[in-house]
Amino acid sequence: MVFLLSGCFYPEDELSKNQEPNESQLEEVQNAVDQYQEKTQGLLPIRTKSNDTPIFRKYLVDFQLLKEENILSEIPGTAYQNGGLYQYAIIYPEENPQVKLIDLRISDAIREVAVKLNIYRNEHLYPPFGEEIAEGVYEIDHETLGLESKPYVTSPYSKENLPIVMDTEGNLYVDYRIDLTRALEDYDHDMQEGDDIRYVLAENTPFVPVYSLPYTIRGGEPVFDTAKN
Repeated sequence: MVFLLSGCFYPEDELSKNQEPNESQLEEVQNAVDQYQEKTQGLLPIRTKSNDTPIFRKYLVDFQLLKEENILSEIPGTAYQNGGLYQYAIIYPEENPQVKLIDLRISDAIREVAVKLNIYRNEHLYPPFGEEIAEGVYEIDHETLGLESKPYVTSPYSKENLPIVMDTEGNLYVDYRIDLTRALEDYDHDMQEGDDIRYVLAENTPFVPVYSLPYTIRGGEPVFDTAKN
């Protein structure tokens, strides 16, 4: 079944300082997480999530824990909890915790399509599959769904329009192949076929590629690795 996403839409008069990622705030939260881990003998200031939560949304920073330990005096202005457009998340929680950002405008764009898709699924057995672009990955027949154009999100990496795609169950994802192609060219890496190349984006930029299927590299190009989904 198609899922409805938590989150919110943002008021038009939101302060501009909360619209763009702030490197100093990201570094401040990273330092706070490091201090918390040292102070608590290795624990992380994160909210508990179920085991089936997608990896890039699984370890969200709990700012209340940082405030309770007097490590952080206030929540960053760019954070969702303070009216910003981002959630702060952690990758590599067990090895080398790194603080990254989730762009919540992606969540909003996905949700808009998910709402229409749920309405459609209430009346039809199958989702509105478009062209199959990889095994088990489909474009969305936007006309059948009542959309004026193919749905997309704005990339936090390149500002390009990234397509929203669908799996066989009707779950929605972002197609990051445009950004992954550039990342493989722009950043040093030792990725080989079978490796999860999404981490090239996550490690080298402030953002994690949320709502993404696994990708690997084949012939130097990014491809869906749906066997791992």
